[in-house]
Amino acid sequence: MGNRSSRSTIRRHPERAVTDEAAEILARGLVAHVGFCEGEQPFVIPMSYHFDPTVPDRLYLHGARESRLLQVLASGAPVSIAVTLVDGLVYSRTAFNHSMNYRSVVCFGRARIIESEAEQRRIFEAMTERYFPGRRVGVDYQGATPQQLAATLLVEVEIEEWSAKARRGGPRGPYDADPSAPGTAGIVPIGD
Repeated sequence: MGNRSSRSTIRRHPERAVTDEAAEILARGLVAHVGFCEGEQPFVIPMSYHFDPTVPDRLYLHGARESRLLQVLASGAPVSIAVTLVDGLVYSRTAFNHSMNYRSVVCFGRARIIESEAEQRRIFEAMTERYFPGRRVGVDYQGATPQQLAATLLVEVEIEEWSAKARRGGPRGPYDADPSAPGTAGIVPIGD
């Protein structure tokens, strides 16, 4: 992900760039919003995904073989993937200064189909472990059957570049530091 272009340049609040946190954000995230185009029509679909920070230039998506999204990605079309962790809701004494504390990553890349059944099983088991730590195939759940694997399309997205951004801290409105100002200000924490 050493390549940087205008598509991964943070323009609004560039001081919030946290590129060094991108892999950690992807490793902690649960939902990836996957953006792609079919013809002139853009789509964004929320999906579960697999990401292993020890291989930070790969991300995995899966679904039904008939899935429009996966068919388009399997063709090698460009894809954009966004993952966001919401850390808190920030309320201000002024409407304009309400905000959200978050960490987010936007990735750009292209996909290829994973054909090997052994590789599919390895990735699906790792994904299950990521979402459900401690669950073991053959003990806590039955592994996928060959028929289930055949009905599922697994793609590996090669991440060409990414950007990561975070907002942290309290409200920043003009009256938020003044306890005698009307209204209230603070943070509603979300998550851990």
